[in-house]
Amino acid sequence: MHIRDLPHPDPGVPDVRTGGAFLRWLCAQQLGGQLKALAWGLVNFGAIAASPVPVGLAVQAVVDRDAGRLLLAGSLIIVLGALIAIGGMMLHRAAVTNWITAVARMQQLLARKTTELGSAMTRRVAAGEIVAVSTGDLEKIGWFVEALSRFGAAAVTAAGVSVALALYRPELGVLVAVGVPVMALAVLPLLPHATRRADAQREKAGQATELASDTVAGLRVLRGIGGEELFLGRYRSASQEVRKAAVRSARMWSLISAVQVLLPGLLLIAVVWYGTRLALDGTLAVGDLVTVYSAVTFLLFPLRHFEEIAQAYSFAKPSTKRTARVLAQSRPAGGRDTGREAAPTGALHDPVSGLTAPAGRLTAVVCGDPDSAGRLAERLGGHPPQLDERDGDGAVPVSVVLGGTPLDDLARETARGAVLVQDKDPMLLSGTLGELLDVPASGRVGAREALTAAQCGDVLTALAQASADDSGDPMRAHITERGRSLSGGQRQRLALARSLVADPEVLVLDEPTSAVDAHTEARIAESLREIRKGRTTIVLTSSTLLLDRAEQVVFLQEGKAVAQATHRELLHSHPAYRAIVTREPDPEPALPTDRIEETA
Repeated sequence: MHIRDLPHPDPGVPDVRTGGAFLRWLCAQQLGGQLKALAWGLVNFGAIAASPVPVGLAVQAVVDRDAGRLLLAGSLIIVLGALIAIGGMMLHRAAVTNWITAVARMQQLLARKTTELGSAMTRRVAAGEIVAVSTGDLEKIGWFVEALSRFGAAAVTAAGVSVALALYRPELGVLVAVGVPVMALAVLPLLPHATRRADAQREKAGQATELASDTVAGLRVLRGIGGEELFLGRYRSASQEVRKAAVRSARMWSLISAVQVLLPGLLLIAVVWYGTRLALDGTLAVGDLVTVYSAVTFLLFPLRHFEEIAQAYSFAKPSTKRTARVLAQSRPAGGRDTGREAAPTGALHDPVSGLTAPAGRLTAVVCGDPDSAGRLAERLGGHPPQLDERDGDGAVPVSVVLGGTPLDDLARETARGAVLVQDKDPMLLSGTLGELLDVPASGRVGAREALTAAQCGDVLTALAQASADDSGDPMRAHITERGRSLSGGQRQRLALARSLVADPEVLVLDEPTSAVDAHTEARIAESLREIRKGRTTIVLTSSTLLLDRAEQVVFLQEGKAVAQATHRELLHSHPAYRAIVTREPDPEPALPTDRIEETA
């Protein structure tokens, strides 16, 4: 595969049983690229390995004063030099292509998994671990994939040179053939120690990354409570732990590198000493000695690739474990993963709470418990399927029903397209405002219309002033990661505009105006009812401005619908509802007589 063909049409279904299984699967997907890199590696390394032959031939030709053989040796050097240059260039291209395509495949797999799980991803896997996987781990795995073909070419070439030397000059060849495997395997006892130290370094780095992510995300709160220095001190401490672990790991890899230099040096000294004695005795010609010496010198080159593959594998092994663990996450059973069908229409009913939202109407829901409201919002959108719950003697179906059809019986793509849930803290992705609003939509509501309904006029003005170009077009203004450059109310309104552009059959909004001032909230409430006319809208809120404009209000206590009417009717008829929406304190219950006497 070429880089220009990325992204992959289908990244495939990975084997995530273990880290090793995932690495084998990934290498199998790169088989064509690996064979291509191996072939070019054999050309490059083979030409380098053959270079001692014309060098020895040239030296012997000078000794024998043979001009013909000297010319032949020069020609061979030119040909081998060209092969070395071409093979090296193409090997690098093929190896880097393998690295990029492997990383791109893993990025696509992670993106697909994140899309599949949504907000459930961070509830199952720590945010710091996800960051570590999507950045450093993919790079380390890609390094191993890239180095694998070079190692294969180096191993084949080193074996070929050893055999050739044993056949060419058995006196020295046997010494080399025995010494090369010893040099290659000498570092194996050190690798487990190096791997453990590298694992400890990566674990501490992941903890520091997670701490930094949490600190940045909660910086505004930390400033409010004066906890900046406390958390910065914790991060400094974690950073120093990472530094110490990195130094320990580097020391071990330095020792491995020293062994890889020392042992070949000793072998080279032994070959030169023994070869010189043979040459002095007349057993070995000078040209042959130069050839053997040059061949042994070449063997130092592939040995560096032995060290590289060992280091790459030690780094890739824990990275593949983490990556496989993230990719192995799955949503509980419920709903089909594939297929597309027509979405049902009609009322949305939640059997667990008893809530029913009539089709085409604006329904507000008031919950006494904010956590209960969040669980209800997830349940209404099928995020995630819930465990069976009991009500009395009979089992209550857990799937929300849309138009008489349980969401769990629909293909997941169809269910997600029919019911859209906007969380209490919606996510804004980095990019331009135009890209933010470029979402799958029905086409009934345009971006400008949605922005107007969400009362984003001041947001557009601020974005236009901050636009990087001179056009002053707010749609081309850049929004930072998670919308951190915007206030809470601005983020809420842009997220609402995005939901309105999508225009789903059912839109569930969890506290969409909690960070908006009262005047803006009143205008949003009026616009929301107008722009969503004919569509089903459910708003989980305790705002009287939104409640007053809802066509019906459902009041939930302990997760169950206990009253349903208009806002004004519930204010007059239901004291518990009135206490929640008006923030009135609950009347204190009268103490029993015996309790009063005990108190007295």
